[in-house]
Amino acid sequence: MTHPVRAYATATLTPVVLIAAGALLGGAWIWAALLYMTLFTFAMDQLVRALDPPADPTRELPAADGLSALLAIAHFALLGLVIRALATGGLAPAPTLGLFVAAGLFFGQVSNANAHELIHRTRRPLFELGRWVYISLLFGHHASAHTKVHHRWAASREDPNSARENESFYRFARRAWWGSFVKGYRAERADLARAGRRGPTPYLTYCAGGAACLAASTLAFGRAGLAVHLALAGYATLQLLLSDYVQHYGLTRATRPDGRLEPVGPQHSWNAGHWFSRHLMLNAPRHSDHHAHPGRRYPALAHHEGAPTLPSSLPAMAALALFPKHWRRVMKPALANWKGRTP
Repeated sequence: MTHPVRAYATATLTPVVLIAAGALLGGAWIWAALLYMTLFTFAMDQLVRALDPPADPTRELPAADGLSALLAIAHFALLGLVIRALATGGLAPAPTLGLFVAAGLFFGQVSNANAHELIHRTRRPLFELGRWVYISLLFGHHASAHTKVHHRWAASREDPNSARENESFYRFARRAWWGSFVKGYRAERADLARAGRRGPTPYLTYCAGGAACLAASTLAFGRAGLAVHLALAGYATLQLLLSDYVQHYGLTRATRPDGRLEPVGPQHSWNAGHWFSRHLMLNAPRHSDHHAHPGRRYPALAHHEGAPTLPSSLPAMAALALFPKHWRRVMKPALANWKGRTP
């Protein structure tokens, strides 16, 4: 039987090799990396209709954590290599743009998904790896806001990272970035108060760590290094916010007679079943099961029959969300159809 982690390793480590080769050697490697993260992924999603064997949530999967640790370490190496290649000016304009897009897509879709996986691990070294991936991309507060705010309030007005019906991505992004920063900080302060402790919150690490990463890029490659690092981090953050926007768009939790929200269920997250992009993004498109079992490792996440399903793959829908008019044209009937099926 095929090992459940092998397909994830193949899908996620291939672009590591291609992007690293592109940053070091340029030429065809850059275009191979770009094609892999764009057209190849889209084509594989259309062509591969393989069904995974039933997920076994009781199976121990140490290889899953091993792959996540390897991807996190590779992230830091790739970030340095790409910043060096783009900041030193050794590439022509077209390859420069190609490498930026390929690497930015990897950081946004693979590194972010992997960091998300790691901050849900209970082993401290794994958690720290995920936290520092986010810090290197200048979005460290997501490690607090996602676990302490989003998972509690998802699909409600209390969650800044749940998009409302007819809300454009651009309005959502402004609200989500600042809202998650503030609410994550308040959640950390509340935890300290409940524990009767004083001292700094992890936000000191998020801010100081991000500044240190930018300083390192500046010291190594000058102002160009700073600009490239900021651009790559912004591109990666854009994709994380797009993913949040898509995965809860228009879905709301009911309020009980006692004023409390109903528990988060499969009906409160959009899912996608496209085989290849699911493996590239470490099963992030199986979002309903992740909310039901936040600590469950990605290969064990299950498909929920009857849960809301996106009209296309998660990367394709994230790209569509950049065009609000077209997004609403596709999602309005999908959302209406889903609401018509649920009480």
